[in-house]
Amino acid sequence: MNITLRFFASVRETLGTSQETLALPAHLHTVGELRALLIARGGVWAEALAEGRSLRMACNQIMCNADTPLTDPCEVAFFPPVTGG
Repeated sequence: MNITLRFFASVRETLGTSQETLALPAHLHTVGELRALLIARGGVWAEALAEGRSLRMACNQIMCNADTPLTDPCEVAFFPPVTGG
């Protein structure tokens, strides 16, 4: 399954990219497993997507959590919480 990854705000700035297309390994089934795969890349990926970091996720433009299943086709977005003022 191919998925589209989108990165916004400080996540995009840290990674130096706003999107990527990824061929998903067959053993990955949830957004949390995808996040772990990206963290395993190390470097800026581990920094931007670290488990302890406050981070929002959306799957097919709907806010989600780590247990959300990935579907085909799928777009997953990662971004910091939004604050206003």
